[in-house]
Amino acid sequence: MAQMSFFEDAGQSKGLPTELLDYYPALFNAEESQALLQKFIDTITWEQRTITMYGKHMVTPRLTAWYGDTGKNYAYSGNKFNPFPWTPELLAIKNRVETIAGITFNSVLLNYYRNGNDSVAWHSDNENELGQQPVIASVSFGQVRSFDIRHKQNHAEKYSIKLENGSLLLMKGDLQQHWEHRIAKSAIAMKARINLTFRIIK
Repeated sequence: MAQMSFFEDAGQSKGLPTELLDYYPALFNAEESQALLQKFIDTITWEQRTITMYGKHMVTPRLTAWYGDTGKNYAYSGNKFNPFPWTPELLAIKNRVETIAGITFNSVLLNYYRNGNDSVAWHSDNENELGQQPVIASVSFGQVRSFDIRHKQNHAEKYSIKLENGSLLLMKGDLQQHWEHRIAKSAIAMKARINLTFRIIK
């Protein structure tokens, strides 16, 4: 599959560092994406957790779920996730993503953004379980949302990618060490979006 160029008319920032990010639109077509979105809304075991950020406890402004191989636990922001077993749909998505990434993932974190009020704050996926320079494959279904990244030492160095329905974003290289990312709240009305981030737990 051809990799997308970050043209201005596609709503992406110019000069996106391709050593850190690869974007593939329409990995899943509109019909597949809508069916998977509704399937996950209806059947995934969603949770809303309390996390610790900057020393404060807060309820996550989104729903989450952790699936994967047995024993591939994951911990962040004061929470520990024990994986639910893979579903047929998750395995099918994983297999398609792995053909592009060229690696085998053993777990996936699902995030359900119900509307524009749901978000994820600036952070990096740099937990010890992920190892150095992790490759993380991010698949999006539903509402287009902007994925913002900024350099940890220079917040003026920043980019934004519009994650489209059925798209794949590969995060790689030094992204998690030197950059942070977010999905911001939106003042514009937003429909449901589900994001799957496939990972390798060491």
